[in-house]
Parts: sequence; C-alpha cells; structure tokens
Amino acid sequence: MLVQLHGKKGTIDACHEYIVNKEVLVVAERSIHSLPAHTLTVCAREPIHVPGSIQPHGFLLALDESGLVIMQASRNVRDYLEVELSDLLGQCLDDLLPDMDLAQRLNELAEEDHNPYYLGDTRFQVNGRSHMFAMFAHRFDGVLIVECESAGTAAMSYTTMYPLIRTFVEQLQHGSSVEALCLLAVREVKRMTTFGRVLAYRFDRDGHGQVIAEEADEGYPCYLGLCFPESDIPAQARRLYLANRIRVIQNAGYTPSLLEPEVSPLTGRPLDLSFAMLRSVSPVHLQYMHNMGTQASMSISIIVDGKLWGLISCHDAEPKAVSFQTRTGCELLGRMLSLQIEAVESHRMTDRRLSLRQMTVQMLAAMADRDSVIEGLLEVPDVFLNFANASGGAIVSSERCDLIGHTPPRSVVEALVVWLSTHAEDSFHTANVSQDVPDLELKNYIAGFLAVPISELHSHYLIWFRQERIQVVNWAGQPTKVVEENGTLNPRQSFATWQETVRGFSPPWNVLEIEGSIELRNAVRGIVLRKAEEIAELAEELKRTNKELEAFSYSVSHDLRAPLRHIAGYAELLNDFEGDKLSDRGTRFLENIGDSARFAGTLVDNLLSFSQMGRAAIRYSDVNLAALVEAIRQEMAPDYAGRKIEWKVGPLPVVIADAAFVHLALRNLISNAIKYTRDREHAIIEIGSEPSDKEDIFYIRDNGVGFNMEYVGKLFGVFQRLHHVEEFDGIGIGLASVRRIIERHDGRVWAEGEPGKGAIFHFALPKQRPLSTQKR
Repeated sequence: MLVQLHGKKGTIDACHEYIVNKEVLVVAERSIHSLPAHTLTVCAREPIHVPGSIQPHGFLLALDESGLVIMQASRNVRDYLEVELSDLLGQCLDDLLPDMDLAQRLNELAEEDHNPYYLGDTRFQVNGRSHMFAMFAHRFDGVLIVECESAGTAAMSYTTMYPLIRTFVEQLQHGSSVEALCLLAVREVKRMTTFGRVLAYRFDRDGHGQVIAEEADEGYPCYLGLCFPESDIPAQARRLYLANRIRVIQNAGYTPSLLEPEVSPLTGRPLDLSFAMLRSVSPVHLQYMHNMGTQASMSISIIVDGKLWGLISCHDAEPKAVSFQTRTGCELLGRMLSLQIEAVESHRMTDRRLSLRQMTVQMLAAMADRDSVIEGLLEVPDVFLNFANASGGAIVSSERCDLIGHTPPRSVVEALVVWLSTHAEDSFHTANVSQDVPDLELKNYIAGFLAVPISELHSHYLIWFRQERIQVVNWAGQPTKVVEENGTLNPRQSFATWQETVRGFSPPWNVLEIEGSIELRNAVRGIVLRKAEEIAELAEELKRTNKELEAFSYSVSHDLRAPLRHIAGYAELLNDFEGDKLSDRGTRFLENIGDSARFAGTLVDNLLSFSQMGRAAIRYSDVNLAALVEAIRQEMAPDYAGRKIEWKVGPLPVVIADAAFVHLALRNLISNAIKYTRDREHAIIEIGSEPSDKEDIFYIRDNGVGFNMEYVGKLFGVFQRLHHVEEFDGIGIGLASVRRIIERHDGRVWAEGEPGKGAIFHFALPKQRPLSTQKR
C-alpha cells in the first residue's frame, strides 16, 4: 500500500527531497503533491455527470416512459437513422421498432439497478429504411435513457467469454497475492481487448493510486510501481467509477454529439448521464489522455467491500473500438477479480486478527497470574510491543510510568499523558506527531503513537510508539495541476518519474490494531472487575471461538461465495445468450439453478455477517425504541400487506445501546412474529416493556404457532429450527444473531412458548452503558 502522505489536520510540513531527471530539488515546509485548495475546488465542481453531449460511436435517446415518447436525442442520430432530429423528437419509439415490444422488454429492467441493460440487437424502421443496432436502456432521474451502438454477433460473445472462462477463472483461484491476481487480470484483459497497455492500480487511504501490475507493447512507457495523485481522479469521478464498473473512450479526439434540447423537458435540468455508456468526457481528462499519448482508453472498476479499491486501466496510442460483448466479458472479469481480492484481503485480515487475539490471550494470561495489570504486561514485553508492531511502549498508572523499548524520555511521556487527558476520550492515534501533537517534544524521539485509556477515573494508559519510516515515493510525473488566470484547469504535462522522499511519518495504524487495542483495553478493565480465573477461562474460550470463526469466514468467502455468484452469473448469461434455444423444461431447470445459487449466496452472506458480528466495535448512543419499532413496522409493511395484524405497542423507553445492532435484533424478532402468525386470521403482535430497577426489559409477544419449551435450549443456536423449512422459510441464524447482539451489550435474552398458542421473546439491556464506554 502506498505510504500515508497526509496526516489528520493538514499537509506534510516536513522537509522533502525531489529527484527529477536525477537532479535533487529540496522543498521545505510543504508537500509537492498537495494541490492548492482552489485547484481542488475547480476539480470537484466540474459537472462531469451532465456534460450535455455523448461520444459519437453511438446515439442516445431520452424518453418519457409513460408513452415512450422521445423527448431528447443526440444530434448524431441523423448519421445513424438517416432522419432529421426535429422529425424524431415527439415520436413514440415503439413505432420505430417493428420487431420489438419495447414496453414489455422494459419490464426486465431492475428498479434498483441504474446501469444500462442490454435489450438485444434491434431493427429500427425509419422512413422505409432498416437499421440494426445493439440497444441498451436504463432509468435514472425520472428519465428512460436508450443508447444504441453497432450490433455485434453471437460469435463475438463466444470468442470473448470462452477464453475468460477457460483460463482466467482457473488461474484466479491459484493467485497467492493481490499483485499476482491483478497481473493475471491485466494479461487477460489485454488479450481480450488488444489494448497497447493495460495496468492495474490500487488506491491508498488518501486516494492516491499505485500501479501494481502492467502489460504493455513495445514503445509504451512503463508505469509499474509509479504512483498517481488523488487529484487525477476527483471525488465526483470516483463516485461514477463506483456506480459504473466499466468506462470506454474509443477516440480521445472525438467531436462530441450534443443533446437537443439542452435541458430535459421531463426534469427541467440538463440530462443526468451518470450511468450512460456514451457519456461525454471532461475536456480536462481528454487533455490528460493527450498528454499521456493515449488516444483510446477503458477503465474497469475493482470494487471491494463496497468501496472503490482500484482500477484496471487500458490505453492505446490509436483510436480503438471495443464491442459491448468484449466490455461485458471485461466487466465480468472485473467482478470476479474484485471477489477474489476481497477473499485474499479477508484472509490476510483474518490472520492478523487471529494473531492479535492470540497475543491478547497471552497478555491476559500474564496479567491473571500477577497481582496487577502492570506486572503482568511487564512480564511479556515482546508480546506487548508486537501486538501493535511498535518499537516502544508505555504502561502508565497514577503511581508509575513503565517504559518498554524505544520511547521518549519519561518526562515527555508524562507530558503526553496530561495532553491525552484533555484530547482523547476513547483512544488516540497518529502517524505524524509533529503535525497532530506539535506542542510536545515527541517528534524528537518518535513519529507516531497509539494510546488507549484503561481507567474511567484516572489517567491510566496503554501507549505504543512507532519511529519514523522514511518513504521514497515514485510519482508518474509531478503530481500537480495548474489553474490559469481565466480559471481553466490544465492537467499534468509529463508522466516521467518524479521521486519524493517523505519524512516525519511512522507506518499508519490500521483498523485492526486500533480495534484490537480497544478490545485489549476492555479486557484489562474486566480483569480489574472480575476474578483472574474467570478472565483466563473467558480468554481461552474467546481464542478458540474466534479461531473457528476466522477459519470459517475465510473458508466460506474463498470456497463458496465467489463460485456461487459465478454460478448465478453464468446462469443469467446462459439464459441471455441461449435462452431462446432451450425447452420449457430446460428454462425451468436453468431458473432453478439461478434461484438455488442465489439462496445459497444469501446463506453464505448471512453466515459471514454473523461471524463478523462478534468482532465489530459497539458504538453506544441514546436509542429511542418506540421510534425504532415504528420504523421497522413501516419498513416491513410490504411483508404483511393484505394481512390483518393487530399491533399493540406499549410505552418504550430510550436505552443506551448501539442503534444499528438493536435495530437488527428488533427487526429479527418482529419479523419472526409476523412470519409465525401468518396462518392466523386475526394475528396479534404485542410489543412492550416491563419495570425493573437495574435493567430495561422488553418483550415481543405473538399468537402464532409457538414452540415446545422442551426445545427452548436450542432456540438461539445457529441453524437451529423448530419448524420445517417447508412450513416457514428462513436459514436459522436470526435468533442466534439476536442473542449475540444482546450479549455484546452485556444483556440477556430468553423466550417462552406453547405450541399453537404463540410465543413471547424477552431481552434485557443494562440501564447504564458498560464502564468501557462511559465518559471520564
């Protein structure tokens, strides 16, 4: 991962050395890659989603879907349909498509998916002349947008998809690292598209990108290992890359085809082309391509865990047409690569999390065998430092300050503790102390630290220190843009290697280390409150449980998740390309394959969520249960539409809990009440609270099928079902999730039931949040 180049509160203020063409340039008190604020503002304001024009390798029509009336069109429609634009506006598109029932085909568009959907190769009949095009459609911002480009052939589909299936999928499963996976993908994309250069780069936490794989023909500059600044892809462009997984510019020297009229008659605004394949490109980006010597490009988004992880970027020195069949294959390749990267990174995080848990157990065991927390940690100094990959550490109590390894002097550490008491409530971390804690002398000894308090009343801290790590960053050209006096933004002119030496930073603290330190802090507080024997036993159980969860999580994501999605995806592709050749029985079998794969995928996703639930940090806040119950009822209204359900909701208090987790627990319980009363003509669901001094007790009662109390012990277990799946759907994880959520809040959950007479589920939450979350 590229070095962290920004701290929390500003840009780098250390001295930097830059090497350009082997000459050293020293620049003090600023970072060369940090763009002026007005430059970033110009980038961020560019309305790239409403360019008012399209690329000319196809044409676009914007329709009022209620009557399929053409309200807007690109000017180049006359070149494709041999009809004047004025004659086309106001016509019903269905009248121009003699072989298609467009209204019927539009039913295939998913409401929640705005990406263009392939409607097939379609014949237009205009003024007695026929024209064949590949047609795509999508809905966005209240407008139906239809795009057409040259039709392909079925043979193109096979020549695109078969090599992908035959080579890439098999090789992808054997990739041992992210870099190896990306190199496989880059080679396959280059083989499928014949672009002159194909590279993959990943984004760091600040948005800068580093090239980690590349394949290029002779004569193309090599960018492998080079970094591209965050400003090359501004925020609004990143949002579009996240929404659209593939983007093609067939000719950077194209003349845009304008839309007429300029403003959409349907919205009163310029037509939003966020999801359009033919969307015109920012002139700044076209100049950027020109400066890079690129005439054609294609980008494939790599999306991991819902975030833009990186891109596969294709370049060619000459204009290049890319068929939609090839694009479809590349998009599928990108999706499979994204899933495999997610699995590899999940495995890496699992290994690191397991290592943290093992070291936590070692420290807890040492503390349990000693009279105090400090003595226990001092007994395992290497484990304490390795826990956070630190070069030094401090264990601070009101009576003493013990130092381990390479640390600032005791007086400086004590001054830091005083500073933390007014600047850090829960935890604090920085990778640049000269920037984030400038008033102390820390920068003379260390570059970063992580600190967590272990007492609610006193200044007791666990602190880990990291030394400076000097980083040399090779940029693809000087990472700045220029804004002319007239406001024109000019992209970078050169992409020759520009080297930067970054000083004053430690390695950044990753989320697992921060979460692990908080978990360790909570465990230490537990030792103070509980018997050492109980904590040691709990830690050992936690170690075993989490080891099983981590192994299970990786096994599922690596061995089941991706293949199941592949099965569902290929079933859809087979239906799209070969559906008309199948018998009714074959079509039904194919649908069963897709449905089963999707159900299995949902099961796997729920299992992964369940396994991760015990590791996510609890974020306490005031939660209005009455409002939460009402929101869940409205959310689930479609599930019981047409049924007669009598809701009896009593007064519900405000509790201190994690709103998202409590929402999930309540939703599972209310969903069960709705599901298990569906055979009742008059269903009654009652939600209320019971008085108690030390805890808030809540219940959800129904008059449904109930259950036998003989089996109540297995009710909250994973995959434990008291009814046949044919009677009531579900996968047997909901109540297990409820128990885990409530117990994470130091609460308890129980149930009572009687067959045929209904059930009542209780859960109790402490009236006060745990000590680990109270403010000092």
